[in-house]
Amino acid sequence: MTRTPMTLRGAERLRAELKTLKSEARPNIIKAIAEARAHGDLSENAEYHAAREQQSFIEGRINQIEQRLGNAEIIDVTKLTAIGRVVFGSTLELEDQDGANKVIYQLVGDDEANIKEGLLSFSSPIARALIGKCEGDVVAVTTPGGTRTYEIVSVRYV
Repeated sequence: MTRTPMTLRGAERLRAELKTLKSEARPNIIKAIAEARAHGDLSENAEYHAAREQQSFIEGRINQIEQRLGNAEIIDVTKLTAIGRVVFGSTLELEDQDGANKVIYQLVGDDEANIKEGLLSFSSPIARALIGKCEGDVVAVTTPGGTRTYEIVSVRYV
């Protein structure tokens, strides 16, 4: 079975979501189903069907999180000793050589990626071009919008 890399922070977020689903969402939906059942005929009871659908979603998400955590290879970024080299979990400050804009990304697992939060999947084209490079390197990255050039300003392991 293939192990999927995940940062320690990403695993903690999934564990917190799993705990909330099991301790709050699941009991609440069970109560909602019981209340809807009490209203009578289930074949025409929209509340019952909506609650069952919500229960299905919650159980599916619980299974998904448990599977992801079970297959995860959790990497503690703070214990990395790559010294200025871009590796999984590192936080990068990049300067776009074309527009002189600076961006900050952390290279994370596919399940954690969220570009709006600066969490970039390690399997994305940008990340694949950056992995193994060092601070000060200039890297050309082929994107759907064309080739972009970035300078790696800093690499941190936080």
